[in-house]
Amino acid sequence: MSLRLGMLQVARLAPNLLGDSARLVETFLQGQQNTDGGWKGRDGKSDLYYTVFGLDGLLAAKSNVPTDSTLPYLQGFENGTALDFVHLCCLARCWGTLAHAANAGCPQPIREKLIHHILAHRSRDGGFNLFPDQPFGSVYAAFLAVAALQDLGLEIPEPLRLVQSLKRLETSDGGWSNDTHSKTAGTNPTAAAVVLLTNLRMPVNAAVGDWLFQRVHKLGGFTASAETPVPDLLSTATALHALACLECDIAPIRERCLDFLDSLWTNEGGFCGHWNDDQLDCEYTYYGLLALGHLSI
Repeated sequence: MSLRLGMLQVARLAPNLLGDSARLVETFLQGQQNTDGGWKGRDGKSDLYYTVFGLDGLLAAKSNVPTDSTLPYLQGFENGTALDFVHLCCLARCWGTLAHAANAGCPQPIREKLIHHILAHRSRDGGFNLFPDQPFGSVYAAFLAVAALQDLGLEIPEPLRLVQSLKRLETSDGGWSNDTHSKTAGTNPTAAAVVLLTNLRMPVNAAVGDWLFQRVHKLGGFTASAETPVPDLLSTATALHALACLECDIAPIRERCLDFLDSLWTNEGGFCGHWNDDQLDCEYTYYGLLALGHLSI
């Protein structure tokens, strides 16, 4: 199963906890689509990054994806030559969602170019980097690349080289840093590494689960690192997803995490990213659904 579908499968369980409020999520996400077919970023303009979460959020809310209005937006980027690496991968993931939801697959010439552009970001150590021709990869770039290539129907070439790249990013305290410049582990790179390695059917040390559990805040949710004082929704969703991959029991923290999510929920149908955030967007709303999905199991 692809990385995207693995998360979506869980996020689709969120309506079990949301009940009637699931309709609010659907309405919120539908309202985030602009007239050009893309979904709003935090500045209100259409952004491929947020379009990923808008589309998958609708699928998680068990709503129809507006294929007819989304296709022209994606087609406008052609083969992604002008895009940076993050948005290049987002374009591939959007095509993957449309192929899954509406049988609107990526045209073959565009697919081949997207694959070529993504593989050009493979670092010399076997990982992926946000920039081409780099000596070392990052966890974030690897996660984006593998997810995008899977959505384009391609399994990662030479997966063991990618695993070796991730090995270099392990930290002495039991987690992963995002890149070779960071020396301390973070929740999101650690979670991404766990999910990647599990997806590649590689063993992961069970002690990583202990590291993730140490990031649980006393009031619920997960913090982004050992030094971060407050929890956030992204770290919470990714940590819960990684713990599920590790087959860890989250029952002891379930109620606290549900309380944390409730503190970020609004009756507009979306989730804020953390306690000091008052702006709703598709990304955090999707991560709210992912977290709720895990907490409903």
